[in-house]
Amino acid sequence: MPKRKDKAIYRTTGSTGFDLSLPDVMDGLEDELLVVDSEYRVKSANSAIRHKLPEGTESPIGRHCYEVFHGRDKPCSAPLWECPLRKVLQSSSPATIIHPDRNKYIKVTMWPLKNSHGRIEAVFELRKDITAERELEKEILRRHHHLDALSRISCAVSGLTNLDAILNTALDIVLQIFAGSVGGILLFDEQIQKLCYKVHRGLSAKYAGEMCLTMNEGIAGKVAQTGEPILLEDVSKDTDAARPDLITTEGLKGFVSVPLKAKDKIMGVMNVASYLPGQFSPDDMYLLNSIGYQLGIAIEQANLYKTIDDARERYQILLRQALTIQEEERKRIARELHDETGQELTALALNLQAISEMIEMSSHADAEIKAILKKTHLLAVHTGTELTKLIRELRPTLLDTLGLPAAVHHLAEATLSSQGINVLTEFEGMDQRLPVEIELALFRITQEAMSNIVRHSEAKNATIHLECNANKCVLRVEDDGKGFDVSKITNIDERGRGAGLFGMKERVTIAGGECAIDSQPGQGTKVIATVPIIRSTADAEDKCAGSG
Repeated sequence: MPKRKDKAIYRTTGSTGFDLSLPDVMDGLEDELLVVDSEYRVKSANSAIRHKLPEGTESPIGRHCYEVFHGRDKPCSAPLWECPLRKVLQSSSPATIIHPDRNKYIKVTMWPLKNSHGRIEAVFELRKDITAERELEKEILRRHHHLDALSRISCAVSGLTNLDAILNTALDIVLQIFAGSVGGILLFDEQIQKLCYKVHRGLSAKYAGEMCLTMNEGIAGKVAQTGEPILLEDVSKDTDAARPDLITTEGLKGFVSVPLKAKDKIMGVMNVASYLPGQFSPDDMYLLNSIGYQLGIAIEQANLYKTIDDARERYQILLRQALTIQEEERKRIARELHDETGQELTALALNLQAISEMIEMSSHADAEIKAILKKTHLLAVHTGTELTKLIRELRPTLLDTLGLPAAVHHLAEATLSSQGINVLTEFEGMDQRLPVEIELALFRITQEAMSNIVRHSEAKNATIHLECNANKCVLRVEDDGKGFDVSKITNIDERGRGAGLFGMKERVTIAGGECAIDSQPGQGTKVIATVPIIRSTADAEDKCAGSG
């Protein structure tokens, strides 16, 4: 190790009476400190500098600083870095630069060193290794980059439930993050037991179509099998890669493959590639792997949403079929009651009336027999009336013959007015007939709403308003009854309470509409059903024929 030369030349005497040695002060610093003159020659160097120099190295004193520390034959200059010595000498102000020294970052700060006459004779140069600080900054930036990428993916897919939309959005963002144009997502096909591309960018249709892999086949298959990511400098040279002919044709080089996980289940694999080798770092792979976990959960949620939607659709189909069968059965029962039971009751009533008249004409008839016959006749007439009402409820014939407004008006008179409830019916945009299923749905909803008014509301007044345009119908049924707390009717209880509300909502849902029920205790009830109008080809033809 080089020894320090005469340090007495820097010795000064302070006002306190003790000697202050500048080299001793310099040696007390952990950072490297030296004095350099205007010719770039080292005038003094502290122990940190001397310890840094290799054993047996010539003393730096008197030598050029760029020769000692950088092995150069001239002062440091652009493009590496610009030595601030001249700037400090000219401006008499300190200057700081960050100097990249091989695998390190050195912070160099220079101060002017003046003599007793104020003339700058040299500069202090403080050299501090800030590699750890720079690495920490890089790590913070890296983590920020990771969090930003994950946040972008999360924000993009959080509101999506459609699998294709999730995959396309996620892949586009991933390629933006890595400034790439080649990549794809493979999902496991349960039917063929293979991983196949679901979405891709920058890959030919032939490559995406033929690159279907079994578990542990190729790079993606191995990733799916092990659940671990794979980073390749050049996939075209990897012996484990499947279909090297397709890879060569595509010109793929740099390659990253990560699993898409949901808990411990592999949902698929995401590949990102480049046309140049070595384009991806381990850090890129770790980021993609984190994205893979997030995307795997999004895929699982999308699959769950699809399962729920499929179940809901099957339920709607079954319910629609059940209601259709119910209406057909209602029609059949109503027809049989009308054609057979109704006629028989009518005949019975007529016969009883005839017998009563005959007995009245006979002077020998017993008074008790007369009373029984009269009572029986009245019972038969009442039963016939109730049967007629039942037939009307089972299948409203007015709906088939005169249409929805007439049927609703007649129903309101029979159901509400007969119970002493004042009812107002209003219709707008009902010049033409609606599709049969729409008319029937609106009629049944109105029927159920009226039934609830009679049974529960204790209302004095009610309003029924039906307005239709080319696209939808809006039905409003209001009453001024006692109302109820809608939030407490969450299910159908043992007594059947709530069945009417849920029945209305189901009918509206099947028709593709929405049903809202607004009510509060003491403030009446309002039912609003909005049903879209979707006309079939037959309806359109009937409409055209009718307008001709």
